[in-house]
Amino acid sequence: MTLDARTEAGEQYVTLGGITVARQRTSVAYEGAIEPYVDRLDRRRGAVFSSNYEYPGRYTRWDTAIVDPPLVISSSGRLMRVEALNPRGSVLLDFIAEALENHEDVAEAQRDGDRLDLTIAMPNRAFTEEERSRMPTVFSVLRTVVALFKSDEDSDLGLYGAFGYDLAFQFDPVTEVLPRAADRRDLVLYLPDEILMVDHYSAAAYVERYEFQKDGRTTAGLEGGGSDHPFTTSERIPPRGDHRPGEYAELVRSAKQKFMRGDLFEVVPGQTFYERADRPPSQISRRLKAINPSPYSFFINLGENEFLIGASPEMFVRVNGRRVETCPISGTIRRGDDAISDSEQILKLLNSKKDESELTMCSDVDRNDKSRVCEPGSVRVIGRRQIEMYSRLIHTVDHIEGRLREGMDAFDAFLSHAWAVTVTGAPKLWAMRFIEQNEKSPRAWYGGAIGMVHFNGDLNTGLTLRTIRLKDGIAEVRAGATLLYDSNPEEEEAETELKASAMLAAIREAGTPNDAGTERTAAGVGEGLRVLLVDHEDSFVHTLANYFRQTGATVSTVRTPVPAEIFERVDPDLVVLSPGPGNPGDFDCKATIRAARGHGAAVFGVCLGLQALAEAYGGELRTLHVPVHGKPSRIRVSKPGIIFSGLPGEVTVGRYHSIFADPVRLPRDFEVTAETEDGIVMAFEHRSEPVAAVQFHPESIMSLGGAAGMRMIENVVAHLPRRAREKAA
Repeated sequence: MTLDARTEAGEQYVTLGGITVARQRTSVAYEGAIEPYVDRLDRRRGAVFSSNYEYPGRYTRWDTAIVDPPLVISSSGRLMRVEALNPRGSVLLDFIAEALENHEDVAEAQRDGDRLDLTIAMPNRAFTEEERSRMPTVFSVLRTVVALFKSDEDSDLGLYGAFGYDLAFQFDPVTEVLPRAADRRDLVLYLPDEILMVDHYSAAAYVERYEFQKDGRTTAGLEGGGSDHPFTTSERIPPRGDHRPGEYAELVRSAKQKFMRGDLFEVVPGQTFYERADRPPSQISRRLKAINPSPYSFFINLGENEFLIGASPEMFVRVNGRRVETCPISGTIRRGDDAISDSEQILKLLNSKKDESELTMCSDVDRNDKSRVCEPGSVRVIGRRQIEMYSRLIHTVDHIEGRLREGMDAFDAFLSHAWAVTVTGAPKLWAMRFIEQNEKSPRAWYGGAIGMVHFNGDLNTGLTLRTIRLKDGIAEVRAGATLLYDSNPEEEEAETELKASAMLAAIREAGTPNDAGTERTAAGVGEGLRVLLVDHEDSFVHTLANYFRQTGATVSTVRTPVPAEIFERVDPDLVVLSPGPGNPGDFDCKATIRAARGHGAAVFGVCLGLQALAEAYGGELRTLHVPVHGKPSRIRVSKPGIIFSGLPGEVTVGRYHSIFADPVRLPRDFEVTAETEDGIVMAFEHRSEPVAAVQFHPESIMSLGGAAGMRMIENVVAHLPRRAREKAA
């Protein structure tokens, strides 16, 4: 706990199962609240769930963490285990064991100290499709646990963990073909007694601690904590993956035969890539979270040297009250190099009939899943082919909701969708059989879900996609592609590799110096420098000032004409001539340039500023045949010079201008360093004086690609004033 923690008044409530719960909330420092929990998961059981991706009306930003929970529920096939992890968990195990006595769906129960082993009964009668989510399965036990702790008084307490892919086989007749490991687990859920909640909207964090009491037995005063479950590395060098190059493309061709016969409409097989993990899981988690923000980031220590680290883009099922929602993702294209090429990729994706068909089939199956458990007429598509952008991929997403029928609960919603069509295919059962018969290795956790089942009846889960499974020091990354009859085999194989690339990069780059994030922060090249930004009544000047301030420089913005006293008071090292409407003569720019040169300051012109410098040094201006306002252009850099140092030979920039400097009549003292394809001067630098300019807006959203605009400003701040000092010396 941090030093500025603040304890608030506790409260009590009684659950549906007769347990008295005492809850105490303690406010803690918001900044860095989650980080100690992430570190502890390298050795202790628990989980961290984060949403660091926002989408209005769908995803918000939050963190939740639990470490050293008192109790864990796990399963393998129809065998379940409820285990106390400390003395506090022993009390909770007593409560659960009593609730499960003579449970009709439990064939056998055996208590051995701090462990309760259960065997789930096989169904002994026929079940209609409407009843399928009430068949005897491991979820029969989970329902009993939730009912025992059920209360509308608390929206945080619940079960936290992971649901494996094979759980679906308890409901669907799929014969297991692939050999499963002897130590496989299909379910690991923790029941915590301490929960960290971080709300990034209100910039607040708090810890909730719980005590439980029933029939004279209580957790109060008992020791918590638990044993170490540390990450250990492996000496083994794993193969590249479970497919040889080109083999996945062959699988696509075989799937096409199924489409031809009508056995399948679409299917989502995957391939697995392996990597030895030499860095702690916490470092891999931080790296993945930095390079691939997502609505469902997670890091779970499952015990037994097994960890899940993920950045899933897709909601599985979310239930609030009786509202159930999903966001099926299908349709994928690679991100562009910058915002402009991103927009081009988005248009290409939206115009792809193949990708549209993918998502249409997924949403039709999803609507069918909801119709099993929702009120007639309540299932609605509330968002169609919406764009979501991630670090390396762009997806199309539908948003679908329904209202649960009376008598249906969150588990009914969860099981009706198991597993999502976006990771299986359609028809779903036939697709799952194809996957079992054609994938090279069992899915384990991939294609299942992670998240929390709250004791107030709500549920929030994400699909286990974009996930690293660390088992005994070897990382497994599985990625799939949605196959249709018109799929291109080689492109689908490439898509799986692209989807896996962010996870593989996180493993390889874990612990690198930029582990904390990938957003480029401006170097402190402007520390101690004074910038006078001359405002020509422009609407972008303050963004430009912000860019210069990011370098560490002190910026004073003054509208033209600039009083002489301002030059004396500010004593600028660099004078920046802003963009603006009209032409340089409207603002007597020549007078400003004379004053700047007389003061010995470097001068940098932006858009109108370039025109002003060209004219002041004896050049002439011309007017474009067609004005370019709010349009991006790719410009060629003929000489890096000061402005384009470290940038590629072609850069996308944003233009707002009608006037330009005539290249034929440009003074010889100016060297053109960039121009458009049709020869319009986009940048120049004076050969001997500390003067440079650009005919575009480095601060525009159109110049964001590769942080190009910011890098140009850094270059100007780092080098132009120095040239002025050297000239003065």
